[in-house]
Amino acid sequence: MRVAVIGTGYVGLVAGTCFAESGNTVTCVDIDEKKIRRLMDGDVPIYEPGLEELLTRNLHDGRLKFTTNYEEAVPGAEVVFIAVGTPSGDDGSADLRYVLEAARSVAKHMTGYLVAVDKSTVPVGTAKKVEQAMRENTRHPFDVVSNPEFLKEGAAIDDFLKPDRVVIGSESAHAKEVMDVLYGPFVRTGNPILHMDRVSAELTKYAANAMLATRISFMNEIANICSLVGANVDQVRKGIGTDARIGTRFLFAGLGYGGSCFPKDVKAVVHTASELGYDFRILKAVERVNESQKKLLYERVHQHYGGKLAGKRFAIWGLSFKPNTDDMREAPALVVIESLLAAGARVCAFDPEAMKECRAHHFKNRIEYAETPMEAVRGAHGLVLITEWNEFRNPNFDEIKAALAEPVIFDGRNVYPRKLLERLGFTYYGIGT
Repeated sequence: MRVAVIGTGYVGLVAGTCFAESGNTVTCVDIDEKKIRRLMDGDVPIYEPGLEELLTRNLHDGRLKFTTNYEEAVPGAEVVFIAVGTPSGDDGSADLRYVLEAARSVAKHMTGYLVAVDKSTVPVGTAKKVEQAMRENTRHPFDVVSNPEFLKEGAAIDDFLKPDRVVIGSESAHAKEVMDVLYGPFVRTGNPILHMDRVSAELTKYAANAMLATRISFMNEIANICSLVGANVDQVRKGIGTDARIGTRFLFAGLGYGGSCFPKDVKAVVHTASELGYDFRILKAVERVNESQKKLLYERVHQHYGGKLAGKRFAIWGLSFKPNTDDMREAPALVVIESLLAAGARVCAFDPEAMKECRAHHFKNRIEYAETPMEAVRGAHGLVLITEWNEFRNPNFDEIKAALAEPVIFDGRNVYPRKLLERLGFTYYGIGT
């Protein structure tokens, strides 16, 4: 099948590469000439495990192409995915200008029937707006489908190639058949393709992320109660997670959620509800808890040193909002580091993938960047773990203790066993443990 993907951001690049991997001929379009040149050379601008290998192979085999021109991608395409950005406004609303611009451009360059697919995370009712924008710019027949993505950064390739489910919102029987054929190779083990109306598909994406964000904030509230009563949140997590009605996923206490999806999608649901005259009280509380949780680790540092942080140096392990990505959007590290700097402290950070992103777009040269985890630790007055990368999980604690100016660990992800560290002579702070 001939497929075009408009936008080579996170979603578009993963989708285009994975569709090519299943044998389709895919052309990806982006207005960023520099990015397209990099992609044509096999240089992937984001970090996602497995993506570069798949992209390079399909580029070499001729199934995957990149261009800045719609006329190279859209004519003759059977399915066109719109996967451009939908940035949030201050009120949580999604900016649809790029989606609608893409829809108009697709309409102007199409040469026959195609299925236009909203792949970006978009508010309820967007499919109808895309349909109207296209109808004003073409006489060719088309159908508009809502097909939200459910990719986890750090596991996006597996999520796409082996999805839990595929959600397709369509009003057209023919469009459903086209999408079934396209997604058929990914659901051979029996995971469902869920067909529904477009509005329900659009809301499904937001509802899923809002629910997961709610679980995270709920467990962080439980963790804070654990700290007050002397309970252990990890034991509570196991106690409730083995209940089949609850399950084990997204129950880990920590510094709150970040990234490109949860914060934006929670705000979007609250905004949509408000426009409809409904006060979504639960999600407003979820937001408040999450913002508060990001400040918690700094508050522990501030309290431990009696507020006297000026001149002290802290080692930060982890900058990305989660492991296996270089994405720092809404990352707790941003809050922790900014607070430390404002208090006059110095920061030396290490992250396996996100330091380039941090230096370029966030703290630049306001902090130091270590080449190894231990380099960050040497001479520091405390180790602050923010992102639970695998390489941080089982370090040499004797070496860490010898390298630190003070044997203090602030564990924002409850990775380390308190009893062991206290036996080794550390002062240990976790989240609800």
